[in-house]
Amino acid sequence: MGKPQRLLISFLNLTYQYISKPILFLIDSESIHEAMTSLGEIFGKSLLAKKIIAKLLQFTDPRLKQNLAGIAFNNPVGLSAGFDYEAKLTQLLPCLDFGFATVGTITHLPYEGNPKPRLGRLPKSHSIMVNKGFKNLGAKKIITKLKDLNFNFPLGVSIGRTNSPQLQTPKQGIKDIISAFILFEKAKVKNSYYELNISCPNLLGKEINFYSPADLTALLTAIDQLNIRKPIFIKMPIVKTNSEILEMLEIITKFNITGLIFGNLQTNRKDPAFDPDEVAKFKVGNFSGKSTEKRSNELIKLTYQKYKKRFVIIGCGGIFSAEDAYKKIKLGASLVQLITGMIFKGPQLISQINLDLADLLERDNFTNIAEAVGVESLEK
Repeated sequence: MGKPQRLLISFLNLTYQYISKPILFLIDSESIHEAMTSLGEIFGKSLLAKKIIAKLLQFTDPRLKQNLAGIAFNNPVGLSAGFDYEAKLTQLLPCLDFGFATVGTITHLPYEGNPKPRLGRLPKSHSIMVNKGFKNLGAKKIITKLKDLNFNFPLGVSIGRTNSPQLQTPKQGIKDIISAFILFEKAKVKNSYYELNISCPNLLGKEINFYSPADLTALLTAIDQLNIRKPIFIKMPIVKTNSEILEMLEIITKFNITGLIFGNLQTNRKDPAFDPDEVAKFKVGNFSGKSTEKRSNELIKLTYQKYKKRFVIIGCGGIFSAEDAYKKIKLGASLVQLITGMIFKGPQLISQINLDLADLLERDNFTNIAEAVGVESLEK
């Protein structure tokens, strides 16, 4: 990226911080989200719009490229599940310099979302309150949107259990999840990988969480029986203890699971990253952003030290800069995902992270980002 593009990114950053964001943040979070994703879908259907956006924002550097689980990633920065849950942005996101993205979480049956509020901002805490509860159109409608599309980067599909009071036991939850996988596999959607989301804290039926050894084993056994050839990543909780996470990982190693994502939302409202007055305003939901960062990093390190040869790790939680992303990479994440950072910093953040990551690799004399993975977690 030449000096003019660097200046452009800086200009876009200032414009977002001092003009766009103050206006957008005056409007209800969910309304803005729906408007922006719908606008993104329109841009994604316009060759001219995509060409202009890509010209402005795409940054390519061979040092950022990796091949993981047979998938080529042009850069390590992805959009996490939870943002594009109606699969509106798959044609636009590569132009914004995302190296990959996950749609969803998608469930077998549609769900209109938990009672409002479903989203809320905590500016001082650099966090978003999330209470959607797997709001989505259902597997069949999402498949209809995706089945005839090609994708210019690795696209993942996140699958979880339908948020329904009709599902009351783990066995019923497993059947529901398997039904969604079967629909996607039969439709031959051109997604590169799946995510299995077992860690959303905003669902009905808290007992169906697949954290226990028996329930996790039953779920993964059922998925293995589908003989899915695409890589599967499990979205993990950050609220479990180290011993509980290690117990889960020991079970996961026995199944056809490629990697792990650390992690999901923060449920501890007393986490020191929160401004207490901000978090007290929200009586429902759980939280993304900076409150997830510390525990996400701890679990990346824990997993890399014990299972670095077994799992590809994706770091998710609290990424607002290249330094935040690089920290996760040096702890053991080969890829990173974000949502909240983009909301607070602007869509140009993705280009900025990739640009600055290349500078950080050069500073540390790495010829490829893969060389940086886990350097801070290597056992002495």
